[in-house]
Amino acid sequence: MKWLQWLGLPVGIAILIALVIRDGAHDVMHIIGTAGPVLLWLVPFHALPLLLDAYAWRLLLAKRLPLGFLLWVAAVREGVGRLLPVMGVGGEIVGIRLARWRLRDGSFVTASVIVEVLVTMAVQYAFSALGLVLIVAATGDGSSLRTITTIGLALVLSLPIPIVTVVLLRRGGFFHTIERWAARMFGANNPIVLGIDGHQLDRDLNALMSRTGLMFRAFCWQLAGYMVGAFETWWALRLLGFPVSIEGALAIEALTQAVRHAAFMVPAGLGIQEATVVLLAQLFGVGHEVALSLALVKRMREVVFGCVSLVSWQGAEIARTRLSIRAGKALAPAPVPVPAPVRIAHERDTARSDHHENV
Repeated sequence: MKWLQWLGLPVGIAILIALVIRDGAHDVMHIIGTAGPVLLWLVPFHALPLLLDAYAWRLLLAKRLPLGFLLWVAAVREGVGRLLPVMGVGGEIVGIRLARWRLRDGSFVTASVIVEVLVTMAVQYAFSALGLVLIVAATGDGSSLRTITTIGLALVLSLPIPIVTVVLLRRGGFFHTIERWAARMFGANNPIVLGIDGHQLDRDLNALMSRTGLMFRAFCWQLAGYMVGAFETWWALRLLGFPVSIEGALAIEALTQAVRHAAFMVPAGLGIQEATVVLLAQLFGVGHEVALSLALVKRMREVVFGCVSLVSWQGAEIARTRLSIRAGKALAPAPVPVPAPVRIAHERDTARSDHHENV
């Protein structure tokens, strides 16, 4: 999987460079410069849809962690997943680690993240379907129908993956099977095997997935977050001087997210996201230069927001490590002072013993 991502990186860079050359870097920079620093307001605004996602996760955690802390963890998860060259689950692994700072029940935290990922996949399909419907309603020419058909076919072909995943998890014993396989592969005393509690994780997963009402509420909160996130596209286009309807912004955001997740082999969706935004924005009458400006503004927001979250994460890790070191020193037993007469007598006895051994 790693080699596939490194292979996709130059492809994404090539696509991005081709877009800039085709549409003219000078014209694009002029459009962005005309909007000015007000575009930076898109960075803090992103915390709002992320807050709704964090609340959905909090529901799955039975509200055992504060919302503010989960918002920070969600920001770090997104930063890791979108900016670092990691596999698709890299952000989720970091999120589990951070959540366990406050909640020691690792199995329960892991189960909540797995279920949240499944809910997110369902939300992405629903949001993408909404985007397809909105584009069909807004446009009707042959070129747009070909684009819609291509994206829709890709969604349908990828649908068996989440369905099979849910079926396997609902059957139970999935992670216990992985635990037994790892024990045969690495040995029962291997640290990797000792860190897996397959039975408990399967039980926690079954307990969460059997609560249909809870999962539906999490689905609704996440879907609300995606729809609020589409406001970024609507607002950015207004700032760039080419406003579109709310329906158009929803369609552009929905299908951009769908294509980006489908192209997971390209790190950060570099080039793929920009090409999709340009293509979809043009379906709603947005010019080439403005569409590419929108794509670059969205990338700018993603990089700035992600870098801030990653820096805060590293700062928290350093602070936590220092506190652990200080706590370890504080708990270490202090040396017991030896009275001078006792020390002198001990040294004399040691010298005599050495002398006799030499003789």
